[in-house]
Amino acid sequence: MDSTQLATEVAAKVVSDTKFWIAIIGLVGAIIGALLTILGNVILHKLKEKPQKEFDEKRIEMLKSMLDDNRFPNQWRNLSTLAAVIGTDENETKRLLFKAGARGSEKADGKWGLVKNHPLPGPS
Repeated sequence: MDSTQLATEVAAKVVSDTKFWIAIIGLVGAIIGALLTILGNVILHKLKEKPQKEFDEKRIEMLKSMLDDNRFPNQWRNLSTLAAVIGTDENETKRLLFKAGARGSEKADGKWGLVKNHPLPGPS
């Protein structure tokens, strides 16, 4: 084997190895980039949702205090009143009421109370 042929084979092997490592590095870079993008989106979503979550928690506290008022023990409250006090529509108020541990009256009269004050009756 002459030196030219040997040099050609060595060069071909080096080029082949270099292409392999470039492909591996590119793949690793793409994976890391995708993971960082996902992580960034999750963090951004959490930061955007934080003020609304804190606002909802304050509304839930107010609903609980209205429904657990010692001046009116075991009294049901009107959905329209609850919605007006916390400044939301009735659907949003219902969502927050469920988070607060409340339930609607069995009479379907638009009245709500905390489950701890108004447990569902057991089976007959």
